[in-house]
Amino acid sequence: MAPNDSAQTTEEAKDLAVGRRKAARYIVPVAVAGVAAATIGLVPALAASGDPDLPKISAQELIEKIAASDTQQLSGTVKVNTDLGLPDIGGLADSFAPKGGDRGNEQGSSAAPDGKLMELATGSHTLRVAADGPDRQKVSILEDAAEYSLIHNGDEVWAYDSATNEAYHSKDVAKGAAEEHGKDQAKPEDLPSTPKEFADEALEAAGDTTSITVDGTAQVAGRDAYQLLIKPKQSGSTIGSIKVAVDAKTGTPLKFTLTPSGGGKAAVDVGFTKVDFSKPAASTFDFSPPKGAKVTEADELGKDQGAPKHEKDLKGFEEFQGLNVIGEGWTSIAKIEGPAGEGSAAPKEGDVPPEAQGFLDALGDPVKGKFGSGTVFKTRLVNALMTDDGTVYVGAVTKDALVKAADAGK
Repeated sequence: MAPNDSAQTTEEAKDLAVGRRKAARYIVPVAVAGVAAATIGLVPALAASGDPDLPKISAQELIEKIAASDTQQLSGTVKVNTDLGLPDIGGLADSFAPKGGDRGNEQGSSAAPDGKLMELATGSHTLRVAADGPDRQKVSILEDAAEYSLIHNGDEVWAYDSATNEAYHSKDVAKGAAEEHGKDQAKPEDLPSTPKEFADEALEAAGDTTSITVDGTAQVAGRDAYQLLIKPKQSGSTIGSIKVAVDAKTGTPLKFTLTPSGGGKAAVDVGFTKVDFSKPAASTFDFSPPKGAKVTEADELGKDQGAPKHEKDLKGFEEFQGLNVIGEGWTSIAKIEGPAGEGSAAPKEGDVPPEAQGFLDALGDPVKGKFGSGTVFKTRLVNALMTDDGTVYVGAVTKDALVKAADAGK
């Protein structure tokens, strides 16, 4: 029988909030790249041969189990499917890069981690992951005829793109100096997308506006698991529910599924298809560039090009008055104003490359209200209203909620 959760008392709710905060602070040091990530059928589909019969557990106890989990070593395959309702963005990154730039990175290295993140925003991807404590992680993105790997081993970070035979290298010890120039050294554990990391984000956001219950059991990657169901109590959110499958033995989240309020298939589905909690071999984290590979050092990027692009961008952000949050919980909306409290005018047709303009047109709906006029850029989860004066309202809320917030701001 699948366990059911009973109603929580006021005291239990307080304890639950404490448990959520503890769970949100605990992060399994696993490297997996991207808001999202997934398999292309490298391993069989998630096992679902019947719900296991497990002892009953309350939502509070299950959250505490997540918080108390201490998974430091594991390896396996992660399947991630992301369907945010975005049009194909396969060539979008290149359309923003300067002409003549290499694929995936405007400064010359297809292996640089930031060049891979946008690719994971849509579709399905297979990830092979391994972790051995906070100092050793590896994630490989498996493609049809190529593989991209990101390895953190001690004070070194390597990335390698077999499709172009290019490698990227950085050292943790150089991070402080790099940050002075507006650049951060990406490491595998900095890139969210294990079920655990997604679950932490959801639990951290949960509060009085959230319903949390235990919704039966499941079997994921051959392991028995409880299912934690997280749902907004408020109307107007684009998020319908979040389901987290938690390993019954270790307390490690094995699967994360986010379903939009509009229905349909999951917008984000991240889960292990194979997992092993034993210590990976030390050789898993060894890497040497193959013969003939082009190697780019992190501290060489941006040389002879003046101030790095990120540094230039920061100057603009410094002029912003700040980010104002309207509302609370699942229906909160961020209001972003331009320099000196004035919008900087929405981009006009012709201001951006044709590929990017087509992408924006596919997402945008013209709207009007007391605030004036603007465009709502929509996905299945996050929507944004950009008014004609450049003010932006963004949140995981409906288009009507954004217009209402903009009208209230006038």
